[in-house]
Amino acid sequence: MSDVRHMFLELGLASAQISTAVDAGLRRELGLPLVLFQPMSVIAGRRACRVHDLAEELGISSGGASKLTDRLEARGYCRRLPNPGDRRSAVLELTPTGADNLAAGEHVVEAELQRMLGRRLSAAEVTRLIAALRELRAAIQDA
Repeated sequence: MSDVRHMFLELGLASAQISTAVDAGLRRELGLPLVLFQPMSVIAGRRACRVHDLAEELGISSGGASKLTDRLEARGYCRRLPNPGDRRSAVLELTPTGADNLAAGEHVVEAELQRMLGRRLSAAEVTRLIAALRELRAAIQDA
């Protein structure tokens, strides 16, 4: 097996293990699945976030982002507001309940990541890994 293929397999396994553990922690503590936590983070971090922006940020289709938004709205975590700059689209905003759940979720995610990785990786190793992953993403975009 080539080194690049081995890297691909290891990256996929690590990502799946981390996602599974973080999802379990969020569900256990807040009843909030990771699949909803992630778009809430995007909405909170992006001014005038539209469904299209959410799709782009998460790397999913606009239809998928719209369905996630529907799920968030059904739980009372976000709402669609008229977009003053474009009447054809809406702006997404977290509700107070959504913002509270996001804040609580951020603590759960941090605790899970520290539990899994904090003892194994030094701050310098985390910094190098972040840089390597950014390079990997840039290479993928340039391909």
